[in-house]
Amino acid sequence: MSILTIGTVAFDAIETPFDKVDRILGGSATYSALASCYFSDTVRVSAVVGGDFPDEYLERLKSRGLDLDGLEVIPDGLTFFWAGRYHFDLNGRDTLTTDLNVLAGFDPVLPESYRDARILCLGNLDPRIQLSVLDQVDGPDLIICDTMNYWIKNTPADLSKVLSRVDALIINDEEARQLAEEPNIVRAANTIRAMGPDVLVVKKGEHGAMLFLDGSIFWAPALPLESVVDPTGAGDTFMGGFAGHLDRCPVIDDNELKRAVICGSAMASFCVEQFGPENLFELTEDKIRERIHAFKSLSEIPAPAVASV
Repeated sequence: MSILTIGTVAFDAIETPFDKVDRILGGSATYSALASCYFSDTVRVSAVVGGDFPDEYLERLKSRGLDLDGLEVIPDGLTFFWAGRYHFDLNGRDTLTTDLNVLAGFDPVLPESYRDARILCLGNLDPRIQLSVLDQVDGPDLIICDTMNYWIKNTPADLSKVLSRVDALIINDEEARQLAEEPNIVRAANTIRAMGPDVLVVKKGEHGAMLFLDGSIFWAPALPLESVVDPTGAGDTFMGGFAGHLDRCPVIDDNELKRAVICGSAMASFCVEQFGPENLFELTEDKIRERIHAFKSLSEIPAPAVASV
């Protein structure tokens, strides 16, 4: 069992109405891989960083058992950098800076040991990079994809090719409406699934996540938290938890996909409790099990004492 995560390993500068941090560890592959490693024995990362990326960060990632053989280092380049400022409710945010740096020339060549991954996670990248990776892997059991508004608007043809080749798509509700050109989220889901992915997860932030399958919709609530510090990376963390649960399942069926949504939601709830991915380095199986149980109990309906309609 193994997971291959393609995405970014980056520096983030994050400002909220309550605090701010500068140049901390970030990136979609970072969050996703750290979430996956609590479920899967083998988590491989394909990304690119510059010579300015600290050895300390590399060692911390390796300490969680991540395989970084596919992490390319450009000695004379600079690491991808993103800066953002969140609004008061922490739902909306403004991007202040996006410096692609070495990411602008990223053209991953997968190590041979990466090509037989059971689950492939295509993080939010240029669809042309996602297509290149799809051409290099040896028939994963499950291909999960993420994308964003920018690619939906500016690279629709390439994104369409990607969607025709993936099994699952994980996006937020705004992106789903934009992709389908449909305001109603249920109709939008039907349109998107017709593009290729049999499995669609629509993230709704503090309002949970919806899973769309053949003939059924599953909704998982978000866990009410007393302290939400930083939402950055929550969606990528969701993907990592989602993929991690499925990697340990001998058979991936509808019930396991529903459980995967709960696992993804649980991991994302840990992520938002601290700035950056810091919380994802310190988890235990007991903490994760307890958080998953808390999610299940949120919407559990007790059996009636007497028969009812």
